[in-house]
Amino acid sequence: MSGSDTQPLKRLVDLSLGVLRRPTGLRHLSLALVYGVICHVAFAAAVLAMIVAMFFGMSESYGRVPAPWSFVVNVLLVVQFPLVHSLLLSKQGGRFLTCLAPRAFGPTLATTTFAIIASVQLFALFALWTPSGIVWWQAEGIGFAILSSLFALSWGLLIWASYDAGAEVQSGALGWMSLAQNIKPAFPDMPTRGLFSIIRQPIYVSFALTTWTVPIWTPDQLFLAVILTAYCLLAPRMKERRFAKRYGARFETYQREVPYVVPRFKG
Repeated sequence: MSGSDTQPLKRLVDLSLGVLRRPTGLRHLSLALVYGVICHVAFAAAVLAMIVAMFFGMSESYGRVPAPWSFVVNVLLVVQFPLVHSLLLSKQGGRFLTCLAPRAFGPTLATTTFAIIASVQLFALFALWTPSGIVWWQAEGIGFAILSSLFALSWGLLIWASYDAGAEVQSGALGWMSLAQNIKPAFPDMPTRGLFSIIRQPIYVSFALTTWTVPIWTPDQLFLAVILTAYCLLAPRMKERRFAKRYGARFETYQREVPYVVPRFKG
């Protein structure tokens, strides 16, 4: 495994300091700050909702839809995330994202707009879920401590992988911070270090792991884990097609040397 690069942190710090060093006109700055606040508040709310809801096995949430419609609504809540998420990552979805901001700033704010939509989707999924009321199993004692630690570790891996991929893109900061400085967003290069030197899709794998390391198991949690894990295994194929077009032979070499989602242990 190659160590994580310091470049992601340097890029994020330089981008953040640039907002203070190179402020632009009031229109750019005010619009950028509005999008930035909305993005990061929504992002924080989504992460908090995910952690709390899954820690309790989806047995605690704000959804109160009566049966049998609760099952229909829950299915829609699960399906809407992978469908919309995948569509927005397509070429047509990218064009749609640029339309969700004033025309002159749409392309610059696209990554921030994408992060806002994804955060709202995740918050809706985990906050509006209607629990079945059935609890199959709840860890206690040492089992609870082990699973809680694994759950925290899974989230740590997700944060680590997001850092390696480029925290400014993953958090949505790239768009609004670039607009605040009136510069073109500079996307990070193809990630190959840190967790990306072990498997090609560490973000998707660690996200899937968060759904399986919970200390409380319900039919709700199992359904969610199966659907989201299937998405995490299939969706990166579309991402890799984009990378193959963008990076060509570099990505093909990386693809041959680094496994998809299961680490290759050498004896």
